[in-house]
Amino acid sequence: MKNYAYIIIYWLIISVAAVYLTVKDKAAAKAGKWRVPEATLMLVGLFGGAEAMYATMKKIRHKTKHKKFMIGLPAEIILHILIIVAIFLLTK
Repeated sequence: MKNYAYIIIYWLIISVAAVYLTVKDKAAAKAGKWRVPEATLMLVGLFGGAEAMYATMKKIRHKTKHKKFMIGLPAEIILHILIIVAIFLLTK
């Protein structure tokens, strides 16, 4: 398996985890139960789940009034893009 395949598999796994945690936190908020810590959500986003988490939050209308997420997740997405571009340029 080529190196990029491992990256894609990792990205898919972290994206599924991001969606799961976001939906779980929304359900917990509605039920008044234990919530996923915001730091955990942001870390999962930083580790590659920001794209999926941001799209999920917008879709289910969860934490869309929190600047930490509506500014932080797009900033993480930009960081991911910059890292991908840098890796691409450095491996040419």
